[in-house]
Amino acid sequence: MNQQDQVEHLFRHEYGKLVALLSRRIGMQHVDTIEDSVQWAMTQALEFWCRERIPNHPSAWLYKVAYRQLISELRNTKRRNELLVEHFPVEENIADEDTTFSGEMSDSMLRMLFITCDDTIPTESQLVFTLKSLCGFSIKEIAHRLFITEANVYKRFSRAKQQLKQQNIELNTFNYGEMATRLPSVHRILYLVFTEGYLSSHTDMAIRHDLCEEAIHLTTLLTSSKLGEVPDSFALLALMYFHQARMKSRQDGVGALLLLEQQDRSQWNKQQITVAMEFLAQSADGDEISRYHIEAGIAAEHCLSPSFKQTRWDKIATSYQLLEHIAPSPLHQLNRAIATAEWQNPQAGLAVLKSSNIPSWLERSYHWYTVLADLYFRCNEVTLGQEYAKLAIAAAPTKSIKQLLNKRLVKR
Repeated sequence: MNQQDQVEHLFRHEYGKLVALLSRRIGMQHVDTIEDSVQWAMTQALEFWCRERIPNHPSAWLYKVAYRQLISELRNTKRRNELLVEHFPVEENIADEDTTFSGEMSDSMLRMLFITCDDTIPTESQLVFTLKSLCGFSIKEIAHRLFITEANVYKRFSRAKQQLKQQNIELNTFNYGEMATRLPSVHRILYLVFTEGYLSSHTDMAIRHDLCEEAIHLTTLLTSSKLGEVPDSFALLALMYFHQARMKSRQDGVGALLLLEQQDRSQWNKQQITVAMEFLAQSADGDEISRYHIEAGIAAEHCLSPSFKQTRWDKIATSYQLLEHIAPSPLHQLNRAIATAEWQNPQAGLAVLKSSNIPSWLERSYHWYTVLADLYFRCNEVTLGQEYAKLAIAAAPTKSIKQLLNKRLVKR
């Protein structure tokens, strides 16, 4: 990894932590200025680190630069003296080697996740704010992932930001009772962060390992806390580790995505599969089953199968049917159709789709076109298969996905 790549990697890991820690120490009402200051610190780092070297404690370096810029910006506010007296002398004495610094950053980020998951803020706005402010996603990436326009992303981000500023919640005093009611929303956000890394909407990166690692890190923090030590958290973490275990085999030598049946199973990380199984076992300590339990079970079936053909597709198809009842989504119906086609035959898979109530947004997506193309080809209806293959490739959001679809569909 060259100097430039190292810097960009650090930025992806540190952005959200810096925003969260500064919000905790200065106040959520200043989140706009905080984000500007963090971005300014990173432009400074990009200039100096690439020209010279990355410091021994990059997190502390970025924090100090961002903090000083933030204080400078706040000097003209009404609370200037109060803020300077309350915060500045303390921050100036933080040493680069302060061993508590990293832990405080992680704890701040976890607390901010809970604060953003406020029921008075629409779920869509919660997700957009978290992805933008804590995970550093671009507006375009969020729009692709949530199937909405970039204009809608801006609107939802602004709405969440304004409500959080008005509430002026202190991260240090946010109590466990309030946090507990927001745990399901936190699970949803962590799931989405991992999904964005695992199948990235980024135009240049098919897989964003850093986002997957960040999601696993935050979910591990969650399961290590008194509040997050619950079955759903362990099931979510198991799901992430099952997917992480197959990560190395999901791309070929030039970085193109590979289908499950094309993957070299000898490259799957057995240690991570073992860890995933341990978390899955911990998730069984309860009376309720969540979408994360079912999805982790599906991922386990794939990871434990000796080959693609020997996969227990009947179990997977049944699991997707159960998932439709617990967490209704037309994407689950698509996946059930695929599993049914492998278990029985492609005609049975098409029958699942024809009996499903598919929304218009999905019927115009590359997911829908791809499954139809694949099933029609397998039914020897080549003309229909070719028609849907062209639509799938045209609708694909990234170069990596277009390449994958070309390999899968065009040469049939």
